Amino acid sequence: MSSRHPPFAEVEASRPDFDHSARVTFTKSPNPTWKRGDGANDNGTSLTKNHVEIDPYENGRPANFNYKLMISGIVPRPVGFISTISKDGTSTNLAPFSFTQMVNYDPPIIIVGFAGNQNPPKDSIRNLVETGECVINTISEHFLEAANITSINAPYGTSEWDISGLHPAPCTTVKAPRVKESVFSIEAKLVETKEWRSRADSDKVTGVMAIVEGTRFWVREDALNEEKNMVDLAVLRPVARLGGISYSRTTSVLELPRPTM
Repeated sequence: MSSRHPPFAEVEASRPDFDHSARVTFTKSPNPTWKRGDGANDNGTSLTKNHVEIDPYENGRPANFNYKLMISGIVPRPVGFISTISKDGTSTNLAPFSFTQMVNYDPPIIIVGFAGNQNPPKDSIRNLVETGECVINTISEHFLEAANITSINAPYGTSEWDISGLHPAPCTTVKAPRVKESVFSIEAKLVETKEWRSRADSDKVTGVMAIVEGTRFWVREDALNEEKNMVDLAVLRPVARLGGISYSRTTSVLELPRPTM
């Protein structure tokens, strides 16, 4: 299995068209008759496979290898589509970040990881630190291409709104706009940031983790239940990041009740 991707246009041309009519369906679990203590549902096949031990700091191993390995193994990953505004209010930024995750609900806390080896730093983290505000928008199938184009390496001040064709919508507790096309958005305030430094060169910042607190939720009306506590997956139709340049869609779902003693 090679990490090199063939010419994309040629590969994509050989693939079937995207099925917009695909519905979200629910299936049985892999083994509906599974009982406590049964272990894996593959009849022991996984126990016959060997593993390779990898030291992330092995002499001569490029740090980029760890990046490629982790983004292909820690999947699927939610994509935080972050909108920010500059401190002087003259420019806005929009960019996707797949190092994003909810870590608490009371208060609503989300972490976002930014590549920290940029000089100057990326617009999103620069704006977030200077203003203390952002909006986290969930990416859905219906604007995936537009979201993807915002990852372009553009000069500071370039409007990703213009190159994507997406539309800003006003927020209540933050000055940055949310993405009107997004089914679910969270206004957020910065709690704190944490820099990560290279093990090989402690002077080199390799990443910045931002901890933010949600201050407002925005949910598209047709995706929200009466109690205002659930987003309809069939309307949200989220996409997630896999390894390399791959995304995944969520159309097949199974349910497993939480066990009790």
